[in-house]
Amino acid sequence: MSSAQSALRYVAAAKTSSLGTLYLHCYVKPGAAKAREGVTGLTEDAIEICVAAQPREEQANKAVLRLLSEASPSEILKFPRSDFQIIQGSNSRHKSVALRGMAGGEDGVCRVLDILRREAAG
Repeated sequence: MSSAQSALRYVAAAKTSSLGTLYLHCYVKPGAAKAREGVTGLTEDAIEICVAAQPREEQANKAVLRLLSEASPSEILKFPRSDFQIIQGSNSRHKSVALRGMAGGEDGVCRVLDILRREAAG
């Protein structure tokens, strides 16, 4: 398990379902230049995300979800926007985002980590 994996946590669903929930711990920097928008880093504790949107009227939160989902031109994680939900930190830079309906367990977590690392590397 890599050190950055603590920024992600997978919780398996009931025994009858192969789908679980992946929790992403994010540190969001709102108001960034449009050119810097995206995943900018992956630390042991969080996924660092820059968004151009301001932290007003849920604009930055919506931008984070759009960036992570397939609604983004970069399609970072390629899941529908409806599978993502901010479950903690809606008024904070530190956010917990749930990705529901994810298959693959620990292998899925490793794939997501690889995608995030590539995104952060630019």
